[in-house]
Amino acid sequence: MGQQLYYDNYSPVGDILVVAICFLIFILIGTSYVTKTRSFAVYVCLVVFLTFAGLSGISHHFLYSQVTDGDYTWVYILRILYHAFLFSNLLLYVVYIVELQHLEKDKKIPVMIISSLIYVMVIVVDIVTTISGKGFKLNKHGNAVSAINVFLYGYLAFIVVISFLMIVFRNRLYKQVMMGFYGTMVVAFLVLVIQGKYGQSSFTTATFTFPVISMLYIVHSNPYDIELGAINISAMEDMVRYNYERKNELIFMSLYMPDYDVEGAVFPKEMQKTIRDIAGHYFRGAVLFQVNNGHVILMTRKDKNPNFENIVNKTLNAFDKEYEKYKLDYKIVFGESIEEISRKNEYISFIRNIHRNMEMNSIHMVDFEDVEAFNKYELILSELDDIYKKHDLNDPRVMAYCQPVYNIKKQKYDTAEALMRLKLDDIGLVFPDQFIPLAEENGYIHVLTEIILSKTCAEIKHLLGDGYEVKRISINVSVLEMRDDKFTEDITNIINNSGIPEYKVAIEITESQTDNDFLVMKHIIDELKDKGVKFYLDDFGTGYSNMERIMELPFDIIKFDRSLVLASDTDERAEKMVGSLANMFSELNYSVLYEGVENEMDEKRCINMSASYLQGYKYSRPIPIIELSKFFSKQENNHE
Repeated sequence: MGQQLYYDNYSPVGDILVVAICFLIFILIGTSYVTKTRSFAVYVCLVVFLTFAGLSGISHHFLYSQVTDGDYTWVYILRILYHAFLFSNLLLYVVYIVELQHLEKDKKIPVMIISSLIYVMVIVVDIVTTISGKGFKLNKHGNAVSAINVFLYGYLAFIVVISFLMIVFRNRLYKQVMMGFYGTMVVAFLVLVIQGKYGQSSFTTATFTFPVISMLYIVHSNPYDIELGAINISAMEDMVRYNYERKNELIFMSLYMPDYDVEGAVFPKEMQKTIRDIAGHYFRGAVLFQVNNGHVILMTRKDKNPNFENIVNKTLNAFDKEYEKYKLDYKIVFGESIEEISRKNEYISFIRNIHRNMEMNSIHMVDFEDVEAFNKYELILSELDDIYKKHDLNDPRVMAYCQPVYNIKKQKYDTAEALMRLKLDDIGLVFPDQFIPLAEENGYIHVLTEIILSKTCAEIKHLLGDGYEVKRISINVSVLEMRDDKFTEDITNIINNSGIPEYKVAIEITESQTDNDFLVMKHIIDELKDKGVKFYLDDFGTGYSNMERIMELPFDIIKFDRSLVLASDTDERAEKMVGSLANMFSELNYSVLYEGVENEMDEKRCINMSASYLQGYKYSRPIPIIELSKFFSKQENNHE
């Protein structure tokens, strides 16, 4: 009868459920990608101890029901072990929260000392009181007698420590995360209270699973995109770090489809299926990461895929079939992990840098030249960032070059195009195609424009002061920087502070493809033209040209791209077409400038095609702007 009295208030269902949930968590961890941080390592230990707690809870109650001789020694031992596992969980909760909050050493050490002392004291007191009979005890009839409830006091002590951490350092974590932890702790405590009220002990272990479940969901979950099978990019950085620390070599494949690199775009269903098949069936242990809507990267360990080259060929064949069907532009990069890139954990930037130099619909196998190019890219980007932060209009790293422009009517050079070069200590001279795109992407371009404008204005002033005829010098401006509300003010201030007339400066801009940029451009041109600044339409003939928009913008000069100069040399029909366009602009009072003139044949043909100005290697390669005086001529009276 005594045995039954103690056994009646416990059912193994609660502990069985705990063990089942723990195994389920391990299954979820194994079949999904979880960021392997230090807090995750603590979390895994929590689940392990919780599993043992559930098993020991079942074992000690089962063993109790089997005792017939009144010897409950092993019941006591298993019960102490059960409590030890539960209090190990509470101690690990403290470690986990401290890890998440990134407490400083002087704050972390006292908390851990106090928590460890509570842990040791609870276990020791539990053992001592059990042995001495002053704590939990079973009499010869199997009735439970408990003078000191060690578990309750220990539990409350840890609750105090955990509550202290979550209240005092609450600003260390996002509010919603804190609310999630608070909520699960309250529910766990209420279940214990209700259980105690009804004389139950079946769900004690189960209450410890509530915070564990919340941790998995709030902190460690990294859900897959259900259709594509990809996870977010932060997990990729973790995968690289984790495998680099363990010296595991990785292989990777990147797919970039620019048509879908826009907000709200998704891969077509057929393409999603192909990507899923490649990630799920071709490679072993592969994880797919989504960088953005049009870019995914697949990564897996090399040792799990020894026939990597064959798998890649199979993958490319599968993708080629999809391309034949849908003709969607792409860039594919694949290769093996590189120590330097893994150490820096910069595969996304590394791959994007490779994309810049790739032709559309091409495939690239990574080599060490790519690493050298990336290191150069990073150095340039670092210098651009420093130039941007210092905002020194005389920064010696930004060098002013120019290319003289030949005035056909006057038969001399009186204009030029200012050009930028970077001169960096570890690289030397860097050309615009290597740094202008980076400056535009990272918001540094306007500072470069201000610097080159300031240096150009200074040279114009110097030339005018020495008596040279300078009609104007143009600078190139990006449409991106014209979106800045202070653009007009910045340009005007630099010109005015230089002390030269505004009409000595011209701005070259490329036609915009968007309505918003067109309106911004039109407003800025109107503002600066009122002050006397001239405007060129640059690169006419490249891409799509909207004649209606061109006519709406009050340009002074239309710059025909080198491609039109080449096209006019292919046959008589092409020459007439280019000439007709140039003649139309001339009749509408635009001046026409041909760039890329390289020989006398080009020169003669362009003159016959209504040219007003000529620019190209026939006259001069780009030179330092201080050498412009070699081309310009002096006059007694300088006027436009």
